[in-house]
Amino acid sequence: MQWRRQTGFDPVPVIGIDHVQLAMPAGCEDDARHFYTDILGLIETPKPADLAARCGCWFAGGTAHIHLGVEEPFSPARKAHPALLVDDLGNMVASLEGCGVTVTPGKPLAGYERCDIHDPFGNHIEIMQRL
Repeated sequence: MQWRRQTGFDPVPVIGIDHVQLAMPAGCEDDARHFYTDILGLIETPKPADLAARCGCWFAGGTAHIHLGVEEPFSPARKAHPALLVDDLGNMVASLEGCGVTVTPGKPLAGYERCDIHDPFGNHIEIMQRL
């Protein structure tokens, strides 16, 4: 292994992703809650006591965890993004469009149907269904 030759240590295996963090502007927690819970159907999860004093909010659905943290100056993630899995992309797209969310069809990817959306702050989010 290249890593072992350079450091003398074997790498510790990664076992998963705990969460994805996205940025949001200060004072926009209510907008985040509306989008991530009312529109995407995620559940807001309480922040641990040692982080609760910080602005932002956390959401989860299935094994997906998204943390929104305040960043000043704010700049949305346009390329980097979470890709959320759903069981029925067609119904999700209809629901998103019914809520006024602009949905862009995703580029072809073998084994998936997918689309792209943006949260109220301009962060890119991909929605995917395995075929």
